[in-house]
Amino acid sequence: MLLSVIIPVYNEAPTISALVEKVLAVPIEKELIIVDDGSTDGTREILAKIARPEVRVILHERNQGKGAAIRTAIGEVRGTFTIIQDADLEYDPADYPRLLKPIQDGVADVVYGSRFLGGERRALLFTHAIGNRVLTFLSNVCTNLNLTDMETCYKVFRSDFIKSIKIRSNRFNFEPEITAKIAKRRARVVEVPISYWGRDYHEGKKIGWKDGVSALVTIVRFWLFD
Repeated sequence: MLLSVIIPVYNEAPTISALVEKVLAVPIEKELIIVDDGSTDGTREILAKIARPEVRVILHERNQGKGAAIRTAIGEVRGTFTIIQDADLEYDPADYPRLLKPIQDGVADVVYGSRFLGGERRALLFTHAIGNRVLTFLSNVCTNLNLTDMETCYKVFRSDFIKSIKIRSNRFNFEPEITAKIAKRRARVVEVPISYWGRDYHEGKKIGWKDGVSALVTIVRFWLFD
């Protein structure tokens, strides 16, 4: 069954080639849908060289945010399953088989890859870990889910399921929005441990405290008003 790998990209010239090779190396039938969200660092030139039939590249003329890039990519999905993959090498595509198994076994509609369930990970940014746990806790209060890592990049969906959801968020608040909408539709959600090699701000990490505040607003907004 075909796996659609959605890769939102913004100014990831140092890592995008290596990431694409890692994804292509996973022994699963797949297509890559890369949405460049207005990069200005040479990422677009790199993508032009690596595009091929199984690697489709879509360009946003201006930067709109991760959520907007994911929304664009979902409209191009052809696979049975869909996974979201960041382009910065923090997440390892070798975890794909583990992430897909609960859906393939028919016990889940959505799978979250958790960085806090015992997988190998780089010890980094305590403040981010605390912020993540606070946001996950507040999301759980609203959704009545029992997640350990709501903000994880690795989310896998049955493609028909994710296509049925209208995504409104343009930035990193995609994560709490999609979690609220998954819970409201009473989807079967499974978490599995993943490895995680987080990077610091001097290495190019983009998410900041303003995104945390936005996530708090999003948790409440989409739980009360969607």
